[in-house]
Amino acid sequence: MNIIDSIILGIIQGLTEFLPVSSSGHLELGKAILGDQSVPEESLLFTVVLHFATALSTIVVFRKDIWQLLKGVLKMKWNEDLQFVSKIALSMLPAVVVGLFFEEQLEALFGGNIMLVGCMLLITAVLLFLADKAKNTDKKVSFKNAFIIGISQAIAMLPGISRSGATISTSVLLGNDKTKAARFSFLMVIPLIFGKIAKDILSGDLTYDAQNFTSLSIGFVAAFIAGLFACTWMISLVKKSKLTYFAVYCVIVGLIAIVFSVLN
Repeated sequence: MNIIDSIILGIIQGLTEFLPVSSSGHLELGKAILGDQSVPEESLLFTVVLHFATALSTIVVFRKDIWQLLKGVLKMKWNEDLQFVSKIALSMLPAVVVGLFFEEQLEALFGGNIMLVGCMLLITAVLLFLADKAKNTDKKVSFKNAFIIGISQAIAMLPGISRSGATISTSVLLGNDKTKAARFSFLMVIPLIFGKIAKDILSGDLTYDAQNFTSLSIGFVAAFIAGLFACTWMISLVKKSKLTYFAVYCVIVGLIAIVFSVLN
């Protein structure tokens, strides 16, 4: 993988991890439009590096929140911080179940099924549009809400369903404050990313070639910087009810994908 490919893939990962347009869906579309041979295949190690970069960018953006949560948890009291962490743990359960028991079935959907991607992008668009029209409140995410949002996160494993779009939209449609919804959405994915990284490392399938050090490093930096920008921007967009722009984008790309699938 050359340097340009590493930068492009890093930027795509960093942006689409947070912006509600589905990173997996765009990767499948890219492969279909450009051809598998035209899009460099990401090695497992490269994928792990990019995911680590986006997780790190989330930690940097929410460093004050995370530090506050850690201090609250260490007090070993059933305070607001410990409750929040417990809600995040609860929200992880659906995705963990899907990842552990339906991994093969899920991977089978990532085989260039452009019609599926297009349809899922349209669903993402509907969710974003509805969330933008919802009235803002001061309501915090409850335990029941956390589990429902977790189900949305599990469904977002499908190519074309945006994880951030699905979780934030679900939270807002449940009546939660938009800023709190975005905060919960981004914080809830951190342990999942690190869990997936740990699973990949422990699997023994990672291979390292010293010749790839430069491309890995550049991909990491690109994903990290793009992630910082996208995460910060997304919080502002949710607060200002600007998700409709992404809804329109998802409709356009989704329809193009469906037409492309029919014609081919």
